[in-house]
Amino acid sequence: MPPFEPPWFLQNGLAMTLYTALVSSQTWPQSIDLPPIAYQDHIFTGQGEVPIFGRWAVPNRSKGTIVATYGITGSLDDQWQLEILARKAHHRGYGLVVFDWRAHGKTAELSPTLTSDGIYEGDDYVALAAQAKALGCAPPFWFVGYSLSGQLALWGAKAAMQLPANSGLVPGDIAGVVAVCPSLDSNRSLRYLSADPLGKFLERSIAQELKHLAQRLYQAHPDHFDPAAIDRANSIWGFDHELVIPRLGFASVEDYYNASSPLPYYGRFNDSDANSLRLR
Repeated sequence: MPPFEPPWFLQNGLAMTLYTALVSSQTWPQSIDLPPIAYQDHIFTGQGEVPIFGRWAVPNRSKGTIVATYGITGSLDDQWQLEILARKAHHRGYGLVVFDWRAHGKTAELSPTLTSDGIYEGDDYVALAAQAKALGCAPPFWFVGYSLSGQLALWGAKAAMQLPANSGLVPGDIAGVVAVCPSLDSNRSLRYLSADPLGKFLERSIAQELKHLAQRLYQAHPDHFDPAAIDRANSIWGFDHELVIPRLGFASVEDYYNASSPLPYYGRFNDSDANSLRLR
């Protein structure tokens, strides 16, 4: 297969990201002719008894099950990239578990628990796989994510190395992880965005969505949030500084980003780990 060659105006990675967000998000239905999936809604239980809203579907003669979520903002109702992946996977015989991760979508309505960028979401992936198996979703399970959820899925791989007792999962039930353009080092990513004109636009857009996310959380759980802190959260860094790290006990946003990066763990990934869990 020849290597992918984007048109000249999309050969910059950031330009490609913006095009995907602003143009492809509007035109994607024209690129796929597979019907929507008949999901069943379900409230799963994540790490620490956090309720996680998800949807699941099992095809005939399932080849396995994909457990997937989306990136830094949004919900199951507007994540077209996840919808394309799900339709194609289901058409090829894979079961599906898609979910609103912590502080997103309907999960945010169920719980005031904020994001941890993988520290706890990795355990959520394993917990959802175990509960999906009990519902009738067939192993093996593949953890899938893109952008920030690629980081979450990589944490899921780490959590899968030591399956919880009495989970109903056995070695081999977790087949591997697919992480598409994952976030790996938030300190570096934010420095890059702040130094690039297009990056500044993207960062402001994401920060605005995060503020809206925080406002929706406050409306659903007013006793758990300080509106003044939400008002001060005017950047990605500010959102984590004002709302996230106080709950997780980190002294600084930089410390939090270092702790939530999967890079140190995968630097220690050895051959025996690779034999038991596949990464893509």
